[in-house]
Parts: sequence; structure tokens; C-alpha cells
Amino acid sequence: MTDLTLLGISGSLRAGSTNTLLAKEAARRFGASAFALADIRFPVFDADEHDAEGIPPAVQAVADQIANADAVVVATPEYNKGISGVLKNALDWISRTEGNPWFHKPVAIVSAAAGRAGGERSQNMTRLCLTPFRPRLLTGPEVMIAATGDQWDENGHLINEFGIKLLDELMDELRTEAIRMKT
Repeated sequence: MTDLTLLGISGSLRAGSTNTLLAKEAARRFGASAFALADIRFPVFDADEHDAEGIPPAVQAVADQIANADAVVVATPEYNKGISGVLKNALDWISRTEGNPWFHKPVAIVSAAAGRAGGERSQNMTRLCLTPFRPRLLTGPEVMIAATGDQWDENGHLINEFGIKLLDELMDELRTEAIRMKT
């Protein structure tokens, strides 16, 4: 089955983000599918702004992408032992949209970080932040790319053999779950 849609969400907005590279690498290893990378450049969540203005169009667009995707891969950096503010902000905004685009959605979490643990704490925190939305969070294998600055070739492909093995396994699991949920 190749008519799947995979959405990538990178918790880093930096142009050279290795989490964006990891989301794209995950898509490449997910196999034949339509792939989009969500743009989570949202305003800072403010309940007064939400009450006065409603859901910003950029937020609704990503919520719609999540709802329409067959699966989602979230690539989270680790900033100061947790997820990035931009990722938490995106999750907070999306939680205010009509319905729940995450409900029963197959979701894989991956991380790339400069530290030696590769984003272990940010993965755990991301999982906690997603749990209230009741997606189908895959439990593993855990893909954490440590010392991320040295793990990519000139084409932006992952070169860490152990990371590749785990990412392949995780994307196989995600594809299987997406197909299962679609049928």
C-alpha cells in the first residue's frame, strides 16, 4: 500500500535543524507516501488572543494536516532537559482546534540532540504532552540520535548505522499501524 500520507513535525525552526533532517529521513525510510513537513511558526499561545481572534489560520492548517495524515512523526530536540518551546506552543494551540486531530492517529517520536543521550528527556516529555490527545503512540524502538552534528552526510541523510537500523524498524512499525488504522 503506497497511498499513505505522512506528516512530519520538527520541534526546531532552525534552518540547519537536525530534527528537521531526522523527520525527512524518517519519511524517506517510511517508504512510498505523500510527505509534508508541518510549519509550526505559530504566535505564542495566549488564551485572551484565542478568545478574541479564534484559531489562527496557520494553526488550523496544521491541525487539518494532522487530521488528514495517516501517520505523524514528531522530531523533538532537547532544550534544557525538555522539549522546545515552539513544539509545546504548537501542541497547546492545536489542542484548541475543533475536534481532536490526534485521536487514534499513529504517531512516532524521534529525537536528535547534541548531548550524549540524544534527546531521551525530550522524547519522554513529548510523549507526556501528547498522551491527553489519545494518539496511537508507538513505544519503540526509541530513536535518539546523539552528537547529532556529526551524524549526517552532505545530502542530509543519516549515517549512524545503529540509528538507521532503529529508524527503519520504527518506520516499519509506523507504516504497519497506519495501514492497520486505514483498513
